[in-house]
Amino acid sequence: MGIREDMPLLARHEGVWDGTYTYFNAQNEKIDEHASRLLCRLPDNGDIPYHQTNHYSWADGKTEIREFPAEYRDQRIWWDNDLIKGWAAEVPLDEYNRTMMLYWQRQGDPSLYLYEQIQISDDGQNRCRTWHWIRNGMLETRTAIQETFVTKDWRSIDAEMEAVSA
Repeated sequence: MGIREDMPLLARHEGVWDGTYTYFNAQNEKIDEHASRLLCRLPDNGDIPYHQTNHYSWADGKTEIREFPAEYRDQRIWWDNDLIKGWAAEVPLDEYNRTMMLYWQRQGDPSLYLYEQIQISDDGQNRCRTWHWIRNGMLETRTAIQETFVTKDWRSIDAEMEAVSA
């Protein structure tokens, strides 16, 4: 069986998502906010079974693009790149099949790790995500992410975005 069959909830996330990331410090004060466009890909061929590209943009004009190719094994996707090392898995305890959990650690900073919970709506048109950044066992930051589904056709959006950046 392949990744789509083993991780049907992950397969529901395939496509393009637009949203907003809002960051709060441990005192619940907003410390950052930016827009996002995420391309979540499950390519039909190649060596990378899952590949996510995050496009971020701030109100002051700053932009950033981050690539997250992942391996697949043991019913999880796994990252190990210059930025993070970790995994994502479906939560079988959720009888509604809405919940995924992620764990990752920033490379080069063993005192900081993050857990993320992702909830997708039943109709697949919205999702919300919450990150808990934990340093030395204490909450440092929380990130709240609200996203809307744009299209399943990540290939067209990928080509459009590459043409614009070229």
